[in-house]
Amino acid sequence: MAQILIVDDEVDMLALLAMIITEKTSHKATTTNNPLEVPKLIKEGNFDLIITDLKMPGMDGIELISGVRKIDKSIPILIITAYGSIESAEEAIHKGAYDYITKPFRKEQILIAINRALEWKEMKSQIDSLKGDK
Repeated sequence: MAQILIVDDEVDMLALLAMIITEKTSHKATTTNNPLEVPKLIKEGNFDLIITDLKMPGMDGIELISGVRKIDKSIPILIITAYGSIESAEEAIHKGAYDYITKPFRKEQILIAINRALEWKEMKSQIDSLKGDK
């Protein structure tokens, strides 16, 4: 069971993603519509994955990736956006996003991306442990 943080300025999207996650998986979902809260939430919680919107007031998804990476380099971050472009996808991945999904998305698409990101995090953790990095 993983702890997933969902960040989106649209309350309806937060509710939809939380419902998909809690109904279709055993994972727990924490939501916030304020990206400025994310550093505090990460320091307080033990999140295995972050799902964030790209376009938000106050702090966009790219800035959020940079802020998260200063606190924890190991958390996979999924970017979800209605404003998808090759350029924004490349920038997000370059900054450290694990995956990039455009809206509208299918429920299965989100669930597959979540599972892949969590499997990657587990694999990376095992490799780091074998190398003696952690």
